[in-house]
Amino acid sequence: MTTPSLVLIDRPADGLAVVTLNRPEALNALSNELRRQFTAAFDTLMQDGTRVVVLAGAGRAFCAGLDLRELGARAQSGQAAFGMERELNIVGAMEAFAGPIIGAVQGAAVTGGFEVALACDLLFAAPDARFGDTHGRVGIMPGWGMSQRLSRRIGIARAKEMSLTGNYIDAATAERWGLVNRIVPNDALLAQAVQLGKDMLELSPTILPKYKRLIDEGFATTQAEGLALEQQYAREWNNANTQDVLPGGGMAALQARARKG
Repeated sequence: MTTPSLVLIDRPADGLAVVTLNRPEALNALSNELRRQFTAAFDTLMQDGTRVVVLAGAGRAFCAGLDLRELGARAQSGQAAFGMERELNIVGAMEAFAGPIIGAVQGAAVTGGFEVALACDLLFAAPDARFGDTHGRVGIMPGWGMSQRLSRRIGIARAKEMSLTGNYIDAATAERWGLVNRIVPNDALLAQAVQLGKDMLELSPTILPKYKRLIDEGFATTQAEGLALEQQYAREWNNANTQDVLPGGGMAALQARARKG
């Protein structure tokens, strides 16, 4: 029997991939097989020249989190319920990808699915998007970054409100709190996320992942340490890349664009 494709990859442009969780009948719940296909997909993307990823969910939800029925079955059989093997660690696969990941969230992004959303570099949300951390209600501890990423995204007090109640927030609240970059109509959500990915592809292909890394590393430190890190990156990069490094002619293309306004 052929294993169904639980993770789809579409390529709307050179260097850009749309990765879709494809288990809509289960609200894209993260079964072990979906997780294996997801990490395998990202392994492929890291090898084939993909520079930007848009991550979406098929159907009416982004991701309902881990498959609770499967978790229960694993626990009853004496296996570790969560499963931390590399091939099941989808957030680890996202972290290993050097380029930006744009999340396009419609419907529910809950618990493990919320952690997947938080592992994206930025988020677009449809008006019907809802976000919730129900780890405490289910009775498990987060293992994909919820306790650290959420507070850094929306502030520690708001993160505690979400995580210590299990209450959901809607798209408007998520935008107001800085969790999502913008709210986009459902029928335009994927197209706008793809267009932003294409905008990112206009950067130098070598500087794009390096710049993302600088921002992430600097954010994890104090401002003073981050500024020193930026100076280090600038010295190393700019001294080694003084010629045309931009697509379409480098500095000449940038100057021509500036003259056009």
